[in-house]
Amino acid sequence: MTAHAFDSHVDFARALDAADGLARFAEEFERPVGPGGAPASYLSGHSLGLMPRAARASVERELERWSRQGASGHFDGADGWFGYHERFAAPLAGLVGADAAEVVAMNSLTVNLHLMLVSFFAPAGERRRILIERGAFPSDRYAVESELALHGLDPGQDLVELGARSGARRDAGAGERIDAEALERALAAEQGRIALVLLPGVQYLTGEAVDLAACASVARRHGCRIGFDLAHAIGNLVVDLRAAEPDFAVWCSYKYLNGGPGAIGGCFVNRRHIGARGLPRLEGWWGHDKATRFEPGARFAPIASAEAWQLSNPPVLAMAPLAASLALFEAAGLERLRQKSIALTGYLERLLVAECSEAIELLTPPEPDARGAQLSLRLRRSAAETGAVVAALREAGVFADWRAPDVLRLAPVPLYNSFGDVHAGVTALAAALRR
Repeated sequence: MTAHAFDSHVDFARALDAADGLARFAEEFERPVGPGGAPASYLSGHSLGLMPRAARASVERELERWSRQGASGHFDGADGWFGYHERFAAPLAGLVGADAAEVVAMNSLTVNLHLMLVSFFAPAGERRRILIERGAFPSDRYAVESELALHGLDPGQDLVELGARSGARRDAGAGERIDAEALERALAAEQGRIALVLLPGVQYLTGEAVDLAACASVARRHGCRIGFDLAHAIGNLVVDLRAAEPDFAVWCSYKYLNGGPGAIGGCFVNRRHIGARGLPRLEGWWGHDKATRFEPGARFAPIASAEAWQLSNPPVLAMAPLAASLALFEAAGLERLRQKSIALTGYLERLLVAECSEAIELLTPPEPDARGAQLSLRLRRSAAETGAVVAALREAGVFADWRAPDVLRLAPVPLYNSFGDVHAGVTALAAALRR
């Protein structure tokens, strides 16, 4: 969609949908219904992705295996449960730009973050602090604070945040960009006291995308280890961890990856750390060499991949829906999805400006390279009025995400959202704001 090719009429959205080569993938998902049973305009995939139609059959396949084979299902051919998690490494690696040996599907995001902090946060002398972005997702902050406390450090002093610009509001969207320049200033000010940098791929509240390679380069130059939380980036942006070379990354799979509520998370460990001697790690039997995993009394022999960080056997029934979703990513192609996403989010922005500009403030950067699918809006309304707007959206069959007191997050997901969904969402929002 070029800068001049825009029309706020619904016919324009229909024309864009008619020309969309990825439109057929929307039929591969089930979606909630709105009033009267019509399909809802679901713009909340950054919170929980829709259910792939094939997810039901994927789970039922494993239930049937369990029913008919019991424990023998662990060794039922190449796709038995013993190596069930292995099928996820290659497709997940493709989505984050890594080698399959560097990636493992396991646990949940925060569990994986704790496991990575055990290995990669090594306070020594003055270099004992962790830097995160201001307004980080609460669970990330809790994990970092608790890890600092476990080392006998004071989170009040040893947790450092990228600060707001002088004179700027210190709430959502008011801080400086999470970019290499800001990181450079923060690390220079700390004068060698930062041991670890933890940054998002996409900031959950503002929707800002972070230049991972540039930030990782700055961290390494200052002697810091660096990890990324890719919860809002994987399946949303074209991520290239080979180019960035962080020490680790973690993510969940229930947002853009459509793995289902509480779906299995994922973890990246840079190949230079795999097999490294002296690197601390919490260990469990599923990280042990597969050939001797069941032998009693064996000394721990780590698998020569990111699988060495596994603790327990994977929850197969919880992983099965993710297999259905990853197949759709492979069929659609991440580059094609990203191009559609840029067009969808650009269309959303143009519509919001045309229909709602007096009532909203856009918090997400305007540059396509500095954001993913999500746009975050601050509504110029009280908290009570904002709640009424969100309720009106739901009554109109529009799913959006509200972060109190006044931030509304909308994310048109290219795998299943249409330009018509975006038009319906903005039309409903404009109507609700006029009330």
